[in-house]
Amino acid sequence: MRVGILTGGGDCPGLNAVIRAVGRRVMVRGGEVVGVLDGWKGLVEGLFEPLGPREISGLLPRGGTIIGTSRTNPFKLDGGVEKVLEHFQGTGLDALVAIGGEDTLGVASRLYAEHNFPVVGVPKTIDNDLSATDYTFGFDTAVSIATEAIDRLHTTAESHNRVMVVEVMGRHTGWIAVMSGIAGGADVILIPEQPVSIDEACADIRRRHERGKDFSIVVVSEGYELEGARDGGDVDEFGHVRLSERGVGAALAREIESRTGYETRTTVLGHVQRGGTPTARDRVLATRYGLKAADLVQEGKFGRMAALHGDAIVDVALEEATAELKTVPENWFAVAKAFFG
Repeated sequence: MRVGILTGGGDCPGLNAVIRAVGRRVMVRGGEVVGVLDGWKGLVEGLFEPLGPREISGLLPRGGTIIGTSRTNPFKLDGGVEKVLEHFQGTGLDALVAIGGEDTLGVASRLYAEHNFPVVGVPKTIDNDLSATDYTFGFDTAVSIATEAIDRLHTTAESHNRVMVVEVMGRHTGWIAVMSGIAGGADVILIPEQPVSIDEACADIRRRHERGKDFSIVVVSEGYELEGARDGGDVDEFGHVRLSERGVGAALAREIESRTGYETRTTVLGHVQRGGTPTARDRVLATRYGLKAADLVQEGKFGRMAALHGDAIVDVALEEATAELKTVPENWFAVAKAFFG
């Protein structure tokens, strides 16, 4: 069997661990592995690279992806889907393992539904917003990086009696903000799906000052809706505004300082949350996902995705996995709110 692997969307720690696991299992069974370069762009343009034992060796601690990635959407390109099918067949592939988030797996789900495309999915996103799985790999590493940054900012905030606003990633969901905020002892956390107004946030900060706490840590998800912070802006091939260009953290800091009079500074973590070596948890989870994906290919169970339910790796329909985003529920946000102010 000749199996292709692609990584699409934003990079994250653990991608190479999945490639390693898929490659190892397929090769042990006598199959071949081919890297599809730069996500769906590789199938549109016919960009491939054989992956042998040497290529997949030493990948476990390595961040990023050795086969490249992009946010290419073949359904938005003239003749894109036809080229995907043509290059897939032309290179003699029997199956494809697509590793990605809602956009990458959304393309995979549609190709399977409309063209019976032999694809299985692996859930990757630092945002942890894919439904049908408890956790995606990359999320634990992103939260760990954000938590360390918050820990470091505590000392500066306290030394200068400042409010420190920490902007973390999270387009539509606030999982990174909530988890790192709880772990890092944030005083206010602002996320898209559980709105807290600027007035409420400022009131919490004032209450801290009244109790003698002259500094505060505010964690905000980049997708938090702050009026005037993200009007317009460029969009990618999936229609998403490039939030890093809009500066919600800086706009929020200005609002807090003008309303409270407290000196406020901003730290935008940005792509540093995607970089570096994966945590032990992400390495193990990515490895388990990769092995499961290879098993699904071997069994011919296409249109499925590896998923984590409790502590078990199972498979679910790609359609189910990409049907809706997994947002932060009220009970999780209540844990964070218990420490506001």
